[in-house]
Amino acid sequence: MTRSIQLLLVDDHSLFRRGLVALLDGDPRFAVVGEAGDANEAHRCAQRSQPDLILLDNHMPGVNGVDALAGFRQVAPAARVLMLTVSE
Repeated sequence: MTRSIQLLLVDDHSLFRRGLVALLDGDPRFAVVGEAGDANEAHRCAQRSQPDLILLDNHMPGVNGVDALAGFRQVAPAARVLMLTVSE
């Protein structure tokens, strides 16, 4: 049996995060290990959970997703980051 991909969801819209969690919870290949609504919270969560993959929104209040990338390299260097946004 293979280990599930450990995910951290980062988006400032809680309803969107809840929808993703509901979608991903039904798939045994994924395990949501944390959620965050902004970059600072996401960095703390990434350091604590050491996810395999971070699904990261770019448009958030304060620090945007692109600017948050360097912080993830410091706190969770093995994590891969996938930018996920509904903005054009």
